[in-house]
Amino acid sequence: MRRSIWALLPLAVVATACGGEPAVYKAAPTANCLRSKLHYRVTTNPAQLGVVERTAPNGGLIAFHPGNAVRAAFADSSDATTGFEHAYRTFAPKKLRPHIDDVMRTNKNVVFLWTVTPPQEEIDAVYGCLKG
Repeated sequence: MRRSIWALLPLAVVATACGGEPAVYKAAPTANCLRSKLHYRVTTNPAQLGVVERTAPNGGLIAFHPGNAVRAAFADSSDATTGFEHAYRTFAPKKLRPHIDDVMRTNKNVVFLWTVTPPQEEIDAVYGCLKG
């Protein structure tokens, strides 16, 4: 009996790994979730994105919610987010620069830039829509 329990352990580990979190998040599936679950108006059209989102290797998006909007740049890895953070700081409007740390967040390989400081519930809802 003990031997059969140990035989099932590798299967449980493999099943957990297969259903786990993706290695990187991507713009298109995240945008679909923001539209369908949170009812945000979302664009991933490069012609409508800013320079930072347009150059992100895993895509970019702008999501509009009443009273706020969020831009997101999806990097290749979490190590690559510092370049996008720097780009947002460089291209941010002068009005936004003094409080950019209040409106910029990073989660794994994604850098977010909100128009106004979001409540924690909004941040959690957007993070809940991150997909690979």
